[in-house]
Amino acid sequence: MNTSSQRPRVLVIGGGFGGLSAAKGLANSAVDVTLLDRTNFHLFQPLLYQVSMAGLSPAEIAWPLRSILRTQKNARVLMLEATGIDLAAREVRVRDGDTGEDDARIEYDYLVLATGARTTYFGHDEWGKSAIGLKDLSDAVEIRTRVLLAFEAAERSKDPDERRRLMTFVIIGGGPTGVEIAGALAELSRFVLARDFRAINAKVARVVLIEAGPRILDSFRQELSTSALRQLEELNVEVRLDTKVTDVTPDGVRLTSGDFLEARTVIWGAGVGATPLTESLGVPLDRAKRVLVEKDCSMPGHPEAFAIGDTAAFVHQGDRPLPGVSPVAMQQGRHVAKMISNDLASKDRSTFHYVDKGSMATIGRSRAIAQLGRFRMSGFPAWMAWLAVHIFFLIGFKNRVAVLLNWAYSYFVYQRGARIITGRRLRPGVPPEE
Repeated sequence: MNTSSQRPRVLVIGGGFGGLSAAKGLANSAVDVTLLDRTNFHLFQPLLYQVSMAGLSPAEIAWPLRSILRTQKNARVLMLEATGIDLAAREVRVRDGDTGEDDARIEYDYLVLATGARTTYFGHDEWGKSAIGLKDLSDAVEIRTRVLLAFEAAERSKDPDERRRLMTFVIIGGGPTGVEIAGALAELSRFVLARDFRAINAKVARVVLIEAGPRILDSFRQELSTSALRQLEELNVEVRLDTKVTDVTPDGVRLTSGDFLEARTVIWGAGVGATPLTESLGVPLDRAKRVLVEKDCSMPGHPEAFAIGDTAAFVHQGDRPLPGVSPVAMQQGRHVAKMISNDLASKDRSTFHYVDKGSMATIGRSRAIAQLGRFRMSGFPAWMAWLAVHIFFLIGFKNRVAVLLNWAYSYFVYQRGARIITGRRLRPGVPPEE
């Protein structure tokens, strides 16, 4: 799959925030850009939890990559899966879309690895079937299906104990993902589904958020973390701090205290790591399998290859790696594009420096926290700021309008139109083996 070209070939693997920023940053450079992704769309991951909780439809947070880059004459998109990278030979092995075999190669002059993260279970991969993570649209749709099927099964059940198990939802991990899911799930049961069922009272659904540390959202200031906890408790979310999980089964989770929480639906928001592709590089990695990049985001010993976003561990700013959030990936993507352009112009490279413009987390309708420089907000003002920022960064005018209308509708009438159960499953909990 080699292509002949007189211009430098830049291969970007991953169409997320970082990869897309790198590709677009090279729009005016004398290079040929190939964006490689196993899907044909860019996913707005910060709103994945809204899909998982039936607040939005999948198409409202995704946009075709070809449509995004259609006006960029030096860029093309290939829907293929990268399976290995040979840095010495400067080529990437891909799974051929027609044969399904790993026999195709793509050569490059510059490489940008931006494959994002995957869910990790801290050495307990067997937990993955029972506790589903949230990293892509398939995960979001599966979580939505499990949650809605649990209520449907509770409506049919005559056994009060089984109803209790079906209407108990455990979320593991008190970071932004866990907090956002917990708040949205509590609202879904109390204000939306409560009016849809006759035999059960969805308002009494039990939502339990488990955090191993002493507080939730520990990347935020203490006062904002405390505010988030209070807002979750207002939604009747049961938060267990300083609590670790020792086992996860289709029937629930076991805690370090010895308690066993019976629950048919368990959602994992506790850990992420780099995709397996980094293990084929032969460069230094951290414990999460992220590439320990140089100050310009290049890979050690390979100045022509870069790793950005969740694929990279940037340890040259502060006392710990930069967080795995979209602003970091986007800024790194633009920086890498500039470094490639500098190389072509025989200019020196520079050190990447992340400019933190703030952090936000939403907890539910009119509930959020925001940390914007010296400013701290919580409650409704933070939620409005969160709303404005996320709509601004959505790709495509149609998506912005659709999401804004959906949110406005949901806000005033407490309705969610994406309560769709896909597939042919009727049983709740972990899907049966194929």
